[in-house]
Amino acid sequence: MPVRAPPPIERRAGRRATSRAYDAHVNPCAIVPAYETAGLVGEVVRGVLRRLPRAIVVDDGSRDGTAEEARAAGAEVVRHERNLGKGAAIRTGLLRAAAEGHDVAVTIDSDAQHDPDDLPAVLAPADPHALVLGVRDLAAAGAPRANRMSNAISNFFISRFAGMTLPDTQCGFRRYPVHETLALGLRGTGYEMEAEAILRARRARWPIVSVPIHVRYPAKRVTHFRIARDVPRIIGRVVLTVGRG
Repeated sequence: MPVRAPPPIERRAGRRATSRAYDAHVNPCAIVPAYETAGLVGEVVRGVLRRLPRAIVVDDGSRDGTAEEARAAGAEVVRHERNLGKGAAIRTGLLRAAAEGHDVAVTIDSDAQHDPDDLPAVLAPADPHALVLGVRDLAAAGAPRANRMSNAISNFFISRFAGMTLPDTQCGFRRYPVHETLALGLRGTGYEMEAEAILRARRARWPIVSVPIHVRYPAKRVTHFRIARDVPRIIGRVVLTVGRG
C-alpha cells in the first residue's frame, strides 16, 4: 500500500527554549493524536513543550476547537477533515515527523491522562531503534475495572504472541523510531494499530523496552475507547498480523 503524504500543516509553531531531557542526536518530537479534547489538549501541549522543542498535534476530525486550542498552546497542527482513528492519526504524525527530520517520536494522549514530566523516562533508553512502551499502574491510579480487565487480557495474549512478557500493551505513551515504524507497513487505523506495532516490531527483532510512567484517571475523563467495539478490533488485528504477517 503506497504511503500518502500527510495533510499540510495549518500553522508551524516556533521553536522555544526547553529543559533538554534527551540526547540531541535522536532529534525527538512528540506526536499527540487528538479527537474532541478541547479543554485538555492545550495543557498537554504546554507540558510537552517544557521538555521538547516540538509537539505535532494530529487533529483527527474534531469539531470542538481542539485544533485551535492546540495551536494557541504552541503546537504544530495537522488536521484530518474527518475522523479516521487513532492509528491513522499516529501514522500521519509519523509522516510529518519524518518529513521534518525527526529520528524518534513520542506519542502521548491528548486527554491529559499522561504526565509530560515522564518524557525523560520514555526517551532515556539509549538505542534509537527501540520501541519504548510506557507502563501504567492502573490499580494505583484508580482506573475503571473494565479498563484493567481489558488491559490484562490484551497483555496476556500479545505477550504470548510476541514471545516476551509485556506489562502494558495498550498504553499510548510510547517512543517510536520514526522511519523504521513507517517501514513496518502498519495497517490498523484505530486503537488496534498500537498492538499491531508491538507484534511487527517484535517480528522485525527490534529491542522492546518497558518503562514505568504515571497515569491519571479523573472522574470526568474524555475517552473514545469503547470496549465492545475496540477490543474485538484489537483481537482481529492481532490474529491477522500473526496469521498473515
